[in-house]
Amino acid sequence: MEDLVLFQLAATALILLISLAEALILQSRGPGSFDWSEAWLSIGDLIGRRLLALLPLSLAAPVFAWAWEHRLFTVELGGVAEFLLLFVGLEFFYYWYHRTAHRVRFFWATHAVHHSPNQLTLSTAFRLGWTGKLTGTGLFFTPLSLLGFEPKVVLTALSLNLLYQFWLHTTWIPKLGWLEYVLNTPSAHRVHHASNLDYLDANYGGVLIVFDRLFGTYLPERDEQPCIYGLVKPMRTRNLLTMEFAQWQDLWRDMRAARSLKDALAYLAMPPGWSPDGKGQTTEDLRGATSLDARRVPAAR
Repeated sequence: MEDLVLFQLAATALILLISLAEALILQSRGPGSFDWSEAWLSIGDLIGRRLLALLPLSLAAPVFAWAWEHRLFTVELGGVAEFLLLFVGLEFFYYWYHRTAHRVRFFWATHAVHHSPNQLTLSTAFRLGWTGKLTGTGLFFTPLSLLGFEPKVVLTALSLNLLYQFWLHTTWIPKLGWLEYVLNTPSAHRVHHASNLDYLDANYGGVLIVFDRLFGTYLPERDEQPCIYGLVKPMRTRNLLTMEFAQWQDLWRDMRAARSLKDALAYLAMPPGWSPDGKGQTTEDLRGATSLDARRVPAAR
């Protein structure tokens, strides 16, 4: 685990330097080309997560230990087949973690922090939210240890997966031809970060985009539909604590106002925007309302 910590520190220093270089280049293009306040919020998030990592607080850690103790097999990384199995397995579980983080409000309360920047730059990559360890996001990857991969191997592979995703948070890298069919690319990830109604809830892959294509969540970036970044209800705050906990405050408010325990628990488990009266603002609600409005427009004569 010490090697993993050292790797994470080295990777953090590297991405900070690269992000700074990008910021200076974008700033040189003129006023409004780079928002430093967004970058400082991302750095604040990064520092907070590094400090919280020092605390022995993690829902996933004991489950990883249990899964490893009761593993069905023992997989040694001694050849290409084992590495490929780990890679594909991690991608599969990452896809379902990421999809759940968008479709279950309890997990979205943390993940929304990553989507809160109103610009997409490399610094967005290290704004991940402070509450991930407390909500058990690592639990999604514990089946890999149950299947025989040592927990530290799984966590190292996950760190490499997230490091790959760093370069995806850009607006200046174009589409990459045939690679768009296989890999998660900057173009695919721009769609993922877009708040345009047509782009919501798409492209959840880590390194690969094949599971999105397989499970029907892939959407290509379209020239006629430029991406608008940030949350559907944009967050304009420059207060770090507000950025980190606004979603949790909203969730707590809705649960307190619920008329039954069933509704209160549903606020946790249903998608963001869900409401028990059927008048919510989930992705499906918003798209349904848009379709209804379109049908009400008289035909051109």
